[in-house]
Amino acid sequence: MNPVDHSFWLASRATGIVALVLLSLSVAGGMAMSSKLAKRGPGSIGRAKQAHEALSLVALSAILAHGLLLLGDDYLKPSVSQIFIPFTMPDQPVWTGIGIVGAWVATVCGLSYYARRWIGMNRWKVVHRFTLAAWLLSFAHAIGSGSDAGTVWFLVLLGILLIPVIFSLIYRLLPAEGSGPKAA
Repeated sequence: MNPVDHSFWLASRATGIVALVLLSLSVAGGMAMSSKLAKRGPGSIGRAKQAHEALSLVALSAILAHGLLLLGDDYLKPSVSQIFIPFTMPDQPVWTGIGIVGAWVATVCGLSYYARRWIGMNRWKVVHRFTLAAWLLSFAHAIGSGSDAGTVWFLVLLGILLIPVIFSLIYRLLPAEGSGPKAA
């Protein structure tokens, strides 16, 4: 197999993996910030917010690149609408559809940060909680339609990506000293 013949597919595959790593770090970081896990020392919350925002934007860019690079793939030959409309891709429509839904949810959640003053902080918090759903959908997409889903290295990577998200989620849900459980 000549890799040049499959360069768009390989590039899409690589950006998909990068997007999942970045999205995982962003989700874990966001939950850590909301649980005060990351609030240590003067100025640390500002740096954490900047890192979270940067990770989110780069993750969204990688997600977009992951889909758009498939337009050059000579095997799949998807249309623009098949890349943006869930469950319309002929190859693995369920798993690719789940990935597209995850991408849309991640986009709405990530970009909602810039609409906070118009939608209000409470609505923004409700919308932003769906980021975990976007991450879960993206994870399912990687397992269900990823070319590397059955390989040891990819399964190890997925296991590593689970650790900070699960840890941050558990820490966020644990009750603070002297109070009841925290809201998800």
